[in-house]
Amino acid sequence: MTSSTPPPPPPSSSRSNSRRLVARIRILPAESDSNLDSVVTGLKDKIPKGMELKAHAKEPIAFGLNAIIGDFLIDDEEGQMDKLEDSIKGIEGVGQIEVINISRQSIRI
Repeated sequence: MTSSTPPPPPPSSSRSNSRRLVARIRILPAESDSNLDSVVTGLKDKIPKGMELKAHAKEPIAFGLNAIIGDFLIDDEEGQMDKLEDSIKGIEGVGQIEVINISRQSIRI
């Protein structure tokens, strides 16, 4: 009888093993005349590396004011949500933000 050792596990990548989350965030303008198109451009350009604005839409608030509803893809790791929120708050034209929902990203089969 011969004993064999099991093969070593494949090299791991923190990116492939990390679960991804979708965070839906309502972004309110700082002023009534804030340019929401430039806010969206800022969201795409200035969020931290490894995070992504997957989708966005304008949502009417009142009296011609709109908010942005954004779906952001982030890693399920400690501190990621804080980094995302801080980066959004730092974009010109952004007033308040409200996290609407956080869920795991669906996996396609």
